[in-house]
Formats: sequence, structure tokens, C-alpha cells
Amino acid sequence: MTRPLCAIVGAGEGLGRALAARFAAGGCDLALVSRGEAGSRAASEAARSAGARTGFFAADATRPESVERALGEAAGGMGRVEVLIYNARDRFQRRAPLDIAYDELEEAFRLEVVGALAAAKAVLPTMRERGQGTLLFSSATAAFRGSASHPLYAIGKFGLRALAQSLARAYARDGAHVAHMRLDCDLDTPLMRELYGDAYEPGVLADPDAVAETYWWVHRQPRAAWSNEVEVRPHTETWTY
Repeated sequence: MTRPLCAIVGAGEGLGRALAARFAAGGCDLALVSRGEAGSRAASEAARSAGARTGFFAADATRPESVERALGEAAGGMGRVEVLIYNARDRFQRRAPLDIAYDELEEAFRLEVVGALAAAKAVLPTMRERGQGTLLFSSATAAFRGSASHPLYAIGKFGLRALAQSLARAYARDGAHVAHMRLDCDLDTPLMRELYGDAYEPGVLADPDAVAETYWWVHRQPRAAWSNEVEVRPHTETWTY
């Protein structure tokens, strides 16, 4: 029996790994898309441990043609994509707004919005033909408010939210479930543990496996009661929106 295919763009060792493990446990095979295969190794191992078949497809999320090509190769080699998770992320760069360089802004927009559009273009036509499919865009509370210190991140996430909502409004009637997954928290990943240093405490940061469970729940929602805007935070989080 053919298993449904879940494609993750940005399948790193944190949330990407957790998502791969959860969707594999739910019966999906995994197409993992990132710049280098080493970046998807943890996700691939987690998915295989849960019984999934995995494939790696190289792409740079800031280069839309490479994203479309990678997802096309995934569909050609592993079957049509039934779930797309756009989980690409950039460095969390501190800048005053007037210190933003034009090329930095263009790069952030290409990663957050243009790459996400390319991913949608690669999978949505088939989803619409079949009358079903799920697109989940990993985002943050930055999508709701500007920032004096991290405007690049906010501008990119604003655009991603607008794209996700526009896709939902345009194609939900065709059976495509599009959701903007707003994480109002820091994730308990190796990178964040390093950044927190001595201030790190277990249970304060969001558990990636628990967050992945929410993604799975959204994917499994009945179409009579779909969510487009979903926020996630641990019970210890100080709300920022």
C-alpha cells in the first residue's frame, strides 16, 4: 500500500526532525529538502526509525527555481506530495531598521516569502486536481508586529503570513488546507540551548516533538472545521502578542 508523502522544506535537527518523526509515525513517507544532505540527516534518521521511506532533495530556499525543481523530483521519485511543510529559517539578525542593507532585505524576503510561494506552486496544482492536500508554514509572532531590533525577521514573517492567508482564501474550496503556524516561543533545540547558555532550564522552551504534534493535529482537522491561524507556546511562555 502506498503511503502518503510529506515534504519538508527546511528539515533540520530541531523542529524539522520532530516533524519528520511525527508524520512518519502517522503513516507518511518523507521527502526532505535542504541545502545539504547533512542538514537533513537527523530528520531522515528519525523518520526511518518510525518506519518511513525517506528521500533527500537539494534546494536553496532563497532560489525559487531550485525549490520547485526539488519538489518536482520528490513527486517524480516518491509520489505526489500530500503534505507540504515550509520550515525554512534564517539567522536571527539584530539590526536597527535604518541599518538594513538592501540585499539583506531581499534575501530575507526571498527565503520567507518567495521560497514559500515556490513550494506552493510546486504542489498546489496537484492538490487542487485531487481535491485534497495540506500546506503548513512555520512562522512566528513576528508576523504580527514590527521590531526595532529584528526588523528583517518581522518583515519576512509578515509576508509569509500574508501569503499563507492568500493561498487559503484562494484555494480552500479546492480542498487545500493552508495554515500559518505561529510559534510564540523559543524551541528547545541545540542552537537555542547554546544561545541560552547558563539561563537554559528544561521545560521553559517549547518541546519540538510537542509542537510537531500540533502540526499533525492541524493536518488531520476535518475540512468542516479548518484552522488557518494556529499559535503555539509552552505554558511557561510570557505572551508576546
